[in-house]
Amino acid sequence: MKKAASPKSSPSTSARSMWKGAISFGLVHIPIGLYAATASSDIDFDWLDKRNMQPVGYKRINKVTGKEVATADIVKGVEFEEGRYVVLSAEEIAAAFPKTTQTIEIEAFVDAQDIPFIYLERPYYTAPLHRGEKVYALLREALRKSNKVGVAKVVIQTKQHLAILIPCGRALVLNLLRWGGEIRSFEQLDLPPLDAKAAGIKSAEMTMAMALIKDMSQAWDADQFRNSFSEEIHQLVQAKAHAGDVQNVEKQETTPAAPANAAVLDLTALLKNSLGKGAGGPSATAAKEKNTASTVKNAKTPTSRKSTKSTKTPARTPAKRPAAK
Repeated sequence: MKKAASPKSSPSTSARSMWKGAISFGLVHIPIGLYAATASSDIDFDWLDKRNMQPVGYKRINKVTGKEVATADIVKGVEFEEGRYVVLSAEEIAAAFPKTTQTIEIEAFVDAQDIPFIYLERPYYTAPLHRGEKVYALLREALRKSNKVGVAKVVIQTKQHLAILIPCGRALVLNLLRWGGEIRSFEQLDLPPLDAKAAGIKSAEMTMAMALIKDMSQAWDADQFRNSFSEEIHQLVQAKAHAGDVQNVEKQETTPAAPANAAVLDLTALLKNSLGKGAGGPSATAAKEKNTASTVKNAKTPTSRKSTKSTKTPARTPAKRPAAK
C-alpha cells in the first residue's frame, strides 16, 4: 500500500517523461515530453491468500466448461450480432493499429469555450525538450492571448487520441478528448425546455435560486474536495502500520521500459514560412520537407523508428481486481 499524501498536498509530477515527441503546427516543431498530470485517489485492494499471505492471481477460464485455457488457444473476436463473432488474427489487428509518429499534430485552433466539458477525458502536462523553451512559450502565450486551444491528434501506446492543447499556468496541458461518436445524444431523455418561462419557473423562484447560488459561491480550491473513502482507508492503514500490524508479501516487480527518444526538430525559423505558405496544402508540405531535410541531415525520423514497433500486439498482463467501491 502506498503511503498516503497529507490532506492538503498534491502528488508531484514525475521528472521522467512517459512519451517524447513534438508539437507540430504549420512548419514549426516543438520538442516536448509528456508527463502524467493526475494521480488516482482510488484504493487498490490486492488479493492475498490469508493462509500464507501470498498474492492471488487470475486464470483465463472457459466460461462454459470452467476449465483453464492456455494463452496459445485464445483468439480475439468482435461480436457483430448476438452470439455471432468475427475472429481477427494478430496480424489483422496489428495492421489496423495507427502508426506511431511521436507528433502531436495540431489540425486547427478553436475558441476555448467551444469545447464542451463532456468531451474532456484525461490531462497530461507537456514540457519543452532540447532547447525548445522559446517556441514552447511562444505557442503558450499566443494561445493565452487569443483565448484559443489547439485541436490535435496524437498516438500514445498504439492508440490514437483526439486532444486539445490548453495553456495552464506556465504549462501547456494536453487534454485527451472523447471522439465525437462516443458522446451519446440526450434528445431521447425527458428534459425540460431551456427557457425558464417555458419550463414553468416563476420569477420569485428564479430570484431565490440566484440568491442561493450567490450565497454559496466561492473561489475554486481543489483541496476542499477530497475522496473521503480513500483518506479514511489511508489513515487506517497508517495507524495499523504504526502499530506493527503489517504482513510481509513477496512480490516480483517489473520495471517499465523507458520510452524511446524521438528525433524532433526545433524549427522556430519556419514560423514565418508557415504564415507565408499556409499551414496546410501541398506547398506547405513541400516546404516543410525541404526545411526538415536541410536542418537535420541523416537523422532518423520518429516514424521510421517507431512504426515497426506499433505493429505488434501489446502483451497481456494479469489485471488487478477492481478497487472496492
